[in-house]
Amino acid sequence: MADLLVEIHVPLTPSDVPAGEYPFPWIDSVMEFLFQLDGSKGEMYDDGEELGDEYLFFVHGAPEADLIELAREVAALPGMPEGIYATVTDTEADMGGGVRVELGS
Repeated sequence: MADLLVEIHVPLTPSDVPAGEYPFPWIDSVMEFLFQLDGSKGEMYDDGEELGDEYLFFVHGAPEADLIELAREVAALPGMPEGIYATVTDTEADMGGGVRVELGS
């Protein structure tokens, strides 16, 4: 049975880092943030994954409104690129599908 899943889509926009350094340090910041969740408003479903020119993070285990709020918290983390959005889908759907939700700032 499929469970509700929210994908957080983050454009693979390089951060302002010195030449030769990892251009996407925000990936590690988001992973750390999601690992520290206590499950009350969702939890990480799987490791993040690159899809085209975006990096996706997956959260589940809570009502849709809580998962969207969690996606908004991720979008507001320091150093995140602009253009982040979420999709509401389920655990059996193909990556990148679902209903798009603008997270705004």
